[in-house]
Amino acid sequence: MAQPDIFFIETLGELYQHVQQQKVFSDSKFFVDCIPRGDPAAITKAYEKEKVQVDFDLKEFVATHFILPMAVTSTYQSGNKPILQHLEQLWNELTRHPDTAQGGTLIPLPNPYVVPGGRFREIYYWDSYFTMLGLQVSNRVDLMQHMTDNFAYLIDTFGFIPNGNRTYYLSRSQPPFFTLMVELLAEEKGADTLLKYRPQLEKEYACWMEGEAVTAPGNAHRYVVRLPDGTLLNRYWDDKDTPRAEAYREDSNAARQAADTTQAHRHIRAACTSGWDFSSRWFADGQNMSTIEAAHLIPVDLNCLLLRTEEVLQKIYTITGETTLTAAFDQKITNRKTAIQQYCWNENKKFYFDYHFIAQKQSIQYTLAAAYPLFFLVADPQQAAAVAGTIEEQFLQQGGLVTTLQQTGQQWDWPNGWAPLQWMAYKGIKNFGHHELAGQIKTRWMRANEKVYASSGKMMEKYDVTDTASKASGGEYPNQDGFGWTNGVYLKFSQEL
Repeated sequence: MAQPDIFFIETLGELYQHVQQQKVFSDSKFFVDCIPRGDPAAITKAYEKEKVQVDFDLKEFVATHFILPMAVTSTYQSGNKPILQHLEQLWNELTRHPDTAQGGTLIPLPNPYVVPGGRFREIYYWDSYFTMLGLQVSNRVDLMQHMTDNFAYLIDTFGFIPNGNRTYYLSRSQPPFFTLMVELLAEEKGADTLLKYRPQLEKEYACWMEGEAVTAPGNAHRYVVRLPDGTLLNRYWDDKDTPRAEAYREDSNAARQAADTTQAHRHIRAACTSGWDFSSRWFADGQNMSTIEAAHLIPVDLNCLLLRTEEVLQKIYTITGETTLTAAFDQKITNRKTAIQQYCWNENKKFYFDYHFIAQKQSIQYTLAAAYPLFFLVADPQQAAAVAGTIEEQFLQQGGLVTTLQQTGQQWDWPNGWAPLQWMAYKGIKNFGHHELAGQIKTRWMRANEKVYASSGKMMEKYDVTDTASKASGGEYPNQDGFGWTNGVYLKFSQEL
């Protein structure tokens, strides 16, 4: 599939800015998903001419010159169907067919894919791994294959996997779960799957490691950080330092409160790369967006994910008998494991934290990212037991695990719980034999899902795990239903019973 010409919403200049600033639509993502009805340059020229007219109506102008996003029409209703039946049927409702070029911000994909739902009308990178967990349970290997191939296509086309298949996401990625997707598909299609996707695994890894060879101690380049002692680790990053197109007004307002507006935009975007947008995890004072510093942190979860990519690449090189590469990646694996333990483990607090490489100290924000070293077997048994104990004592609530211990109004903070983190914590804790706690996490989360489904007929993006009678809130947009990764994790948990 040849990559067609694509459209960047920012090329509309003042028109784009005014639509977003004046809140023509309640959701800032709405306009950037519109499709121009004609040549964008001609539309911009028409805007310059008409905007000075006394009776000019900006919303009417947009409706005239753009095709507005439409909700996907469907006759499907959950009714009183059992939740498992509902989830099996929901896959077809969330599946989109291969795209054709439409002239908007959507990047066409060659194969069918599953969207999260609600305002999210496109594929999302890290969401898709947790969606695929459910597709595996549903024996939808066809969709697992299609989605993996779509991500391979994005890597081949752009050199990395964008946040989602929209042009306004092309400056950043998301947590690198492609390796885990390939491994999941290999469970169904055999070990040769690893070899099939070797080129894309290598290309994505090269993107995350760009500058590895030339970044001097005490410096950073894009995703790579070289600490003063020469240790190499990674951070979340976005190549732009402007307001996000899909949240122009929100970002502009937030950055005005910061000491450095340009840096604030950079850190906001870096936090979006993490998928945790937004959380006290990224705030210097643990409370306010104006203190965001995401690009200054070495996140424990990201480095565990990249460790797994290194392990899988090393496995591929072992299979193919490439001894030089095998040895090189043995060293990379050893170095990263050692670095995670050195910089992210806190022996006094017995917990994993992100590392602030500018301040050269840990950022003591308790978050569920600490479960990743358990999921990826970086922790030793004593560390795992300590982390599991803290999770049980401080994070476990009636509806599952809360994401952080800070209540800020941000959606990735107390009191909200999210499906992907329930799964990562559950599997990590189970890896070290803490089966009772793992069972509690699974059971409480599933009951929270079931309670909301019974009352609403919907699966939600996130849940208030501290009070399952309350609706989750916080963030830039209302809680969305659908919902890809919640469906996937629930189905995977149901298989674990």
